Amino acid sequence: MKNVGLYFGTFNPIHIGHLAIANHMVEFSDLDEVWFVITPQSPFKTKQSLLDDHHRYQMVFEALQEYPKLKPSKIEFDLPQPNYTINTLVHLDEAYGQEYRFALIMGEDNLKGFHKWKNFEAILENYSIYVYPRISEGTIEHRFEDHPKITKVDAPVMEISSTFIRKKHREGKNIRPLLPEAVWKYMDEMNFYR
Repeated sequence: MKNVGLYFGTFNPIHIGHLAIANHMVEFSDLDEVWFVITPQSPFKTKQSLLDDHHRYQMVFEALQEYPKLKPSKIEFDLPQPNYTINTLVHLDEAYGQEYRFALIMGEDNLKGFHKWKNFEAILENYSIYVYPRISEGTIEHRFEDHPKITKVDAPVMEISSTFIRKKHREGKNIRPLLPEAVWKYMDEMNFYR
């Protein structure tokens, strides 16, 4: 049975911070693989800056080519919207529960708001959570501090954001070192975020 960490995000675009964190998780914890679960564009809030689902999937796919333990997943593209993490977890368990044990990967900033998630108790009861450090405001609820299902992984703090990349790219700054080479090429060819 493989341990798989699920790393959710819009990945708009995927950058070296995402890669560094996912790779750290797979190399320095008991996770065997990390799946990048690309969040689909919500039909309820169309954001101008959010690229089409298949383009974001393609960039993640390109970025992970050389990392056999990191995999792209478009599982949420086929699930009803609006989608909640608990639904995705249940769906993945039903589909792959025989071969994989799923866990969540989240930043410390998300853990601070975790008590507001739909069915967060059920998530904690049935899944492990791997938390990576983020610089953020607020505090972690006491009940999550030493929880047996929550593992803090001492990953590097990556303060790179996709928002920053999109904004600076639009302003004509060179953001190429912040992106995997294949992602930069795809983005440049497709003339994204200009």
